[in-house]
Amino acid sequence: MKIENTKAQMRKGVLEYCILSILKDKDAYVAEILDTLKDAKMLVVEGTIYPLLTRLKNAGLLSYRWEESTSGPPRKYYGLTETGQLFLKELNTTWNNLQNAVSLVTRQKSTTNE
Repeated sequence: MKIENTKAQMRKGVLEYCILSILKDKDAYVAEILDTLKDAKMLVVEGTIYPLLTRLKNAGLLSYRWEESTSGPPRKYYGLTETGQLFLKELNTTWNNLQNAVSLVTRQKSTTNE
């Protein structure tokens, strides 16, 4: 089993949550979303993010609007819908519970192994 595959699966598992979190306070276009993920050391390529954004939009969690840009073609800005905000709220709770559970399990294992 290759560690890189496991790492990639872990990143994919939280990517949707991270994107919704990025859009929580303000609308953003793809380059801004990618930059935020990159700044957090979460490496994602455009080929991964576009299908995910489309899936989130089709699920009613995101909406988008076109905005003219002074430095090129119009930009597609994504934002959370009301349903997306409720979904993110639920994900926050789930994430906190999962994080606590994983911390408990990994802490127990490491202290009993020492």
